[in-house]
Amino acid sequence: MPTYRDRAVVLRTHKLGEADRIITMLTRDHGKVRAVARGIRRTSSKFGGRLDPFNLIDIQLVIGRNLDVVAQVESLHAYSAPLRLDYPLFTAAEVMVEAADHLVPVEKEPSPAQYRLLAGALRVLGAGTTDGPRPAAMVLDSYLLRALAAAGYAPDLVDCVRCGAPGPHPGFSPSLGGMVCVNCQPPGTPHPNPETIGYLQALLTGDWAATRTVAPVRVREGSGLVAAFVSWHMERGLRSLPIMDRTSD
Repeated sequence: MPTYRDRAVVLRTHKLGEADRIITMLTRDHGKVRAVARGIRRTSSKFGGRLDPFNLIDIQLVIGRNLDVVAQVESLHAYSAPLRLDYPLFTAAEVMVEAADHLVPVEKEPSPAQYRLLAGALRVLGAGTTDGPRPAAMVLDSYLLRALAAAGYAPDLVDCVRCGAPGPHPGFSPSLGGMVCVNCQPPGTPHPNPETIGYLQALLTGDWAATRTVAPVRVREGSGLVAAFVSWHMERGLRSLPIMDRTSD
């Protein structure tokens, strides 16, 4: 039987029959893949907890007619264990894997940028950024902005998205895709604090040093803007986003 090997982040699992599970994963080279893990729900399963959501794995798959079949799995980073012990981190990871699932809609279509962003974000959640630890909401918002940008939905945080007038501008329109000038802003457009927009620019570029002294009120305002932006530019929104725990931010 033909096989292939890849690295992957486990997105979600579903029960199949009495002892099996369908594993949905985002792989480095083959995009989103669904595969059957035979006997994984038995206590004697050779896979153990290596196929839990959030984990980074090295996996060998047998090509099947409808679904591929898991042949071997090696754990590279068991992110699920520490993330499940911290509710804010766990809920942030839940949003991340759901977003990745939506942003890579077609199976077996390589999406290396989305794979790298997701694997990196899960690592940062547990291990901290290159500039030290950051709140879960901050890491999540950076991931969402960068993942949407990689999918072609980058917000314009400087110039007016409608007329192109050079910024800065006062309004942020989630539906239009970023900053808007006073002449182009739709009714009810929020006017966020300029420091919040600068903070979002740092999240979008991965400039963690620039987020070191951001006030919690700016983080919360930024999270609201990101959530509104995500709701507009992802077809069905994210079911897990409203349960994101921000109490520790």
